[in-house]
Amino acid sequence: MDKIRNFCIIAHIDHGKSTLADRMLEITQTVDVRQMENQVLDDMDLEKERGITIKSHAIQMDYKGYTLNLIDTPGHVDFSYEVSRSIAACEGAVLVVDATQGVQAQTISNLYMAIEHDLEIIPVLNKCDMDNAMPERVEDEIVDLLGCKREEILRCSAKTGEGVPEILDAIVERIPAPKGDPNAPLQCLVFDSVFNSFRGIIAYFKVVNGTMHTGDQVRFVNTGKEYDADEIGILKLDMSPRKEISAGNVGYIISGIKTSTEVKVGDTITHVARPCDKAIDGFEEAKPMVFAGVYPIESEDYEDLRASLEKLQLNDASLTFQPESSMALGFGFRCGFLGLLHMEIVQERLDREFDMDVITTVPNVSYNVYTKDGGMVEVHNPAGMPDLTEIDRIEEPYIRASVITTADYIGPIMTLCLGKRGELVKQEYISGNRMELLFDMPLGEIVIDFYDKLKSISKGYASFDWHMNGFRPSNLVKLDILLNGEQVDALSTLTHRDNAVDFGRRMCEKLKELLPRQQFDIAIQAAIGAKIIARETVKQVRKDVLAKCYGGDVSRKRKLLEKQKRGKKRMKQIGNVEVPQKAFLAVLKLD
Repeated sequence: MDKIRNFCIIAHIDHGKSTLADRMLEITQTVDVRQMENQVLDDMDLEKERGITIKSHAIQMDYKGYTLNLIDTPGHVDFSYEVSRSIAACEGAVLVVDATQGVQAQTISNLYMAIEHDLEIIPVLNKCDMDNAMPERVEDEIVDLLGCKREEILRCSAKTGEGVPEILDAIVERIPAPKGDPNAPLQCLVFDSVFNSFRGIIAYFKVVNGTMHTGDQVRFVNTGKEYDADEIGILKLDMSPRKEISAGNVGYIISGIKTSTEVKVGDTITHVARPCDKAIDGFEEAKPMVFAGVYPIESEDYEDLRASLEKLQLNDASLTFQPESSMALGFGFRCGFLGLLHMEIVQERLDREFDMDVITTVPNVSYNVYTKDGGMVEVHNPAGMPDLTEIDRIEEPYIRASVITTADYIGPIMTLCLGKRGELVKQEYISGNRMELLFDMPLGEIVIDFYDKLKSISKGYASFDWHMNGFRPSNLVKLDILLNGEQVDALSTLTHRDNAVDFGRRMCEKLKELLPRQQFDIAIQAAIGAKIIARETVKQVRKDVLAKCYGGDVSRKRKLLEKQKRGKKRMKQIGNVEVPQKAFLAVLKLD
């Protein structure tokens, strides 16, 4: 066990984690030259196209007689749950900071997560070969942040490979070996799982105590299910089977599990014959922040969509879903996501991996609604709101947001945050002209387009990170959209009373552009309860029916028009208005 090192790489998005992992795999000759490509650990096409890591990957390397288990982690704020799982399986972390950009919001939040788990931190300065690198200034920031000595910070360029061997040496020297007893009862922590259509569910685990052999009978503690370990092994670029895996190591187990609910990330695996006393304290469950309805375009695809979501949940434990139905869209699921990027990725993966075309409704957050009889209801969907007369108060989730930016953009960023009902908590200089602004903001305000706006007003220089900060009472109203007096539940939103009229008006104007014209007038109305606050009309498609009645008596024309009028009235009663998919998406981009 003294020869094992488990570590992960943490950093802000785009600071070069995956590139550094590529160089490490090259130097330790884990990956053949022929198999080598950029972002070799990112196996989804989506990850390579966007240049981001979505899922953490584990791989084992051999270096100077030591076994190094690397877990690569995502950098985007939406995937911090993946990072927490990787950190739980490691004893050390390589903290990568871009020498051209310095410390960013994500760097700080991932670092605190690692320090909470008592990980040994190795600070690394990447992209030192670039012309606009500022190594001295960024080193000052790291020293301020970590309180480490200047000489402990390693400089490298992940692209050219310069300085990477020194990082591998530091990992061997500084990161402690895993603790554990190979002869104790078996205790393994499941930190990830993937679905394979031929082998069933493959669980990745770290052995904390004990030794697992091929063919052992094992039990998953939380679910209580028992299996035979058909195949166990370690993770190279592909899976490589082994006869046994002992304490301190990271590996995989295939035991022919077919149902996705039987593997819980954070579960403990132990032997049936000689079980351990207690389960390992896993990491906390992911809490979804953004909720949206996901509906199949064809209603007969409902069961296929359920199967696709279950398989996707195996690869992505932070996705939650439950069935719901909507008047406008039929049967579907209410899904919980960690953020908007996560929602976009899930939609894209449903399309690519499972060939599912889906409609997604307007995303919203969950509210605590207190009723007058003292009860509390958690509302994820505006349609689930109790009647107005029964509500005592509504509380909405607040976040503590940290924005790191240069002093030039402070004005516009403050305007943006205060316009989203934010409250400035404090502002302080980190170093030079870089500042950190802390805001308390309602989560509902940042769900739709906050991140895009922040990036555009700061020309990409501001970085943003947040964590939950409890619930606060708020003056919220439910805004309904009516088409010809019929409510379209998929377009309902919960919004602050001050913004409601303006939002309702903009929504009506947008729908007027998007709805196709019918042979009758369509009234688009925005309403709060019974009060209509905005209206637009989509005019009917008209045809000159009097063209053939030239000359003659006016009563002939009158009779024909009356007949038309009756027809239009009947058509309006039975005609229904189809809402195109574009309308649901347009509401997201109202500004």
